[in-house]
Amino acid sequence: MEVSTINYFLALGTLAMQMAAAALLVLLFLRKHEGFSEHAALVGRWGLWAAFLLSSTGMVMAVYYSDILGVEPCSLCWWQRIFQFPLVVLFGMALYKREMSRFVIDYSIVMSVIGGAFALYHHALQMFPNSLPCPSTGVSCAQRTIFEFGYITFPLMAFSLFAILIVLMLFVRKSR
Repeated sequence: MEVSTINYFLALGTLAMQMAAAALLVLLFLRKHEGFSEHAALVGRWGLWAAFLLSSTGMVMAVYYSDILGVEPCSLCWWQRIFQFPLVVLFGMALYKREMSRFVIDYSIVMSVIGGAFALYHHALQMFPNSLPCPSTGVSCAQRTIFEFGYITFPLMAFSLFAILIVLMLFVRKSR
């Protein structure tokens, strides 16, 4: 499969994550209304599995681009990975032990907020390259590897992942 095709499908997946995160956020606020509580309970019950699968896919794709395709990550990419990759282990251990403590939920939310902040800054840097400082001395943080639909970049993909993970964990927290 060509890289442009992979980029396109990743961008479609990012759109799906953005729409799902927005819909889930609305559902989170409406969860106590009649007709919405069953859907909210379902998301709370399966939210950890969804978070594990989404974070695993994000990690696999980041490693695929850097190690297989040879796209060298910049320093902001590494910071996003520092907060994204441990989430796979955290969610995996919670599923393995069949225990979802409040600490797992809280830690994952905090890690997602911090990782999302790095991703949002990185996305702004790629969209407006001369307006923000690039902390990298090697690969430029302003260099776009992916640019689909006029706004989707790698950092925006990471931000979208962090955003949906936060919303999912809020559902899991409410269901515990």
